[in-house]
Amino acid sequence: MKRIKTGSLLLAACMFGSSVLAQSVDQAKKFMYYERFQSAKTALQPILGLTPVNEEAAYLYGQAEIGLEQLDEAGQWYQKNLQTNPNSALLTAGAGHVLLLKGKAAEARMKFESAISLSGGKNIAVFNAVGFANSNPDTKNGDAAYAVDVLTRATKIKGFKDPEVLTNLGDAYRKLGDGGNAVLSYDAALRLNPNYVRALYRKGKLYQTQGVGQEDLYMTLYNDVISKDPAYAPVYGNLFNYFYSTNVPRSADYLDKWLKHSDDDPKACFYRASMKYAQGLFNDALSSSGACIAAEGENAYPNLFGLKALSYMKLKDTVNAKASYETFFKVQDPEKIGAGDYATYALLLMNNPEDSMKVETLTTKALEIDSLEANKLTYVRNLAKAYESKMQYQSAAGWYAKVMKVRKNYSNVDLFNAGYNYYLADKMDSSVVYFTEYAQKYPEDIMGHYMLGNANAIIDSTGELGLAVPHYEKTIQIAESDTTKPNVKTRLLTAYRFFIGYYYNTKKDQKQSLQYIDKALAIAPEDQQLLTFKEFVSKNDPAAPKRGGR
Repeated sequence: MKRIKTGSLLLAACMFGSSVLAQSVDQAKKFMYYERFQSAKTALQPILGLTPVNEEAAYLYGQAEIGLEQLDEAGQWYQKNLQTNPNSALLTAGAGHVLLLKGKAAEARMKFESAISLSGGKNIAVFNAVGFANSNPDTKNGDAAYAVDVLTRATKIKGFKDPEVLTNLGDAYRKLGDGGNAVLSYDAALRLNPNYVRALYRKGKLYQTQGVGQEDLYMTLYNDVISKDPAYAPVYGNLFNYFYSTNVPRSADYLDKWLKHSDDDPKACFYRASMKYAQGLFNDALSSSGACIAAEGENAYPNLFGLKALSYMKLKDTVNAKASYETFFKVQDPEKIGAGDYATYALLLMNNPEDSMKVETLTTKALEIDSLEANKLTYVRNLAKAYESKMQYQSAAGWYAKVMKVRKNYSNVDLFNAGYNYYLADKMDSSVVYFTEYAQKYPEDIMGHYMLGNANAIIDSTGELGLAVPHYEKTIQIAESDTTKPNVKTRLLTAYRFFIGYYYNTKKDQKQSLQYIDKALAIAPEDQQLLTFKEFVSKNDPAAPKRGGR
């Protein structure tokens, strides 16, 4: 038998070990791709036990901690590993990522620049780590322009063919507000790897944030993601949230798929309780969320308290709703409090006069941190309607007026809401501003002219200036052209009544006043007030000399 040299055995073992380690790192990267962060940590632990200086594995482990929202643990991990490997560019970039998430942008930038310098400016993975940290939509303090710069530099390195870098570049352009280049980057990633569904998903998210009119496009992209890779959990999570308020059965179906393809998630209890809320089972939502809190103890997911608050609100229990919201704001990380949380809490506080000053502050904060036009409009309109329901018309008008600042293509309804509430608040000058724009943008719509007539009739109460005249004339012109339209007769009568008084009292013209009385009686022949007017005006010529005069 031929003897095998011991050295060859050792070499074979090392080669085998390297192969296994490489496969394990690849498996961890795959878990990260699917956002299965706990699985990634589990896959990386034996690698780091065998080769604690494995730079890529250590970087990924810290990223998994970030994915699990364990920022302190991630920061401690990177600092610990940098003590034994101080010149690691990847670990330095990871440490910068944690600093950025903690709001320390200047310190983070120093780390990023140091990482690039340590890598000699020629390492795609380092550029990608820096770019991802800044382009990630969840990183509020990220510098999108900086991300575009470093990720573009990565694409110019010889041998580049990484769809992850291009997808992160697409996110950076999206964050920068450059949708065109974002789409080009996502498409470039898909040319490198047509099955890299993260690029498809991120492209869908881009179109989804563009709002109304894009639904067919982004839903097609999401369905393509599912068709190409049914295990890609993030798309199910997004669709669960998307249908949550509009199609509860579909939302529930996507929740099941999301949880099926994800790691065991401590938030799963919350998600299932939230489905009770979506189904309108508010008492069940309360009991389910309470059970989750009891089971999880001090580590209860903070959003459970928010869910309790919403459920109490639906049950008209404002006292417990407020108490639950106060707990939610106390235990939740301020960075994770959403715009909708602030806006909904503001509406709840409207029931307590002592909290009136907080209402607008909270809603304004919601507007500042939300990037979606549709959400902003919801916050503004909900508060305006709340003020309107309490007959606080000036406050309602002010918030309806904000719609025109939020919505790019505001409508006649938006103009009416602002103008009419100013009218009800007896702020005629402000009312005129909005109804003037209404009449200019919608000249064939009777409402703008009619309300301008009403407001100006109050401003010029004696009629001496004739401010209401052209507006009521236009009202009559539009109304008489088609008297079958809803509310036309009511508006005609208002305009006719104005001219009855205007010609009799201001112009001293009995004939013209009688003509408008006859017009009014033609559509309201039994109106007793009009009949009285006719009798009086017929017998009293306002232009005739008064008896006893000299």
